[in-house]
Formats: sequence, structure tokens, C-alpha cells
Amino acid sequence: MSGLGPHAGFILASYAAVAIVLGWLTLAILLDHRAQKRALAALEQRGAGRRSGPVAP
Repeated sequence: MSGLGPHAGFILASYAAVAIVLGWLTLAILLDHRAQKRALAALEQRGAGRRSGPVAP
């Protein structure tokens, strides 16, 4: 701990804040992905197909 110098508290708090934000963003992305998959499955069940075809040049 003494290797961080007098600003050890600030450094450790910064790392903790970054870890919390990254964890929250990861969770938000995973939850949104699940919601989008459910929405797509509901659309396909109602008969809405995917319209991807050849890409025009």
C-alpha cells in the first residue's frame, strides 16, 4: 500500500469506481440483449420475417 504514495485512497477509489461502472454497463448490455432477443422472437412468431437480402452495390 505504501507503494501508491499519499494518494492511495484516491487511486483505489478510482479503480473501484471504474470497476462498478464497467460492471453496470456489462449488466445493462446483457439485459438489453435478452430483451431484444425476446422482442425479435415475438415479431417472428407473429409472422414478421427478416428481410435481409443481397446488398445493392
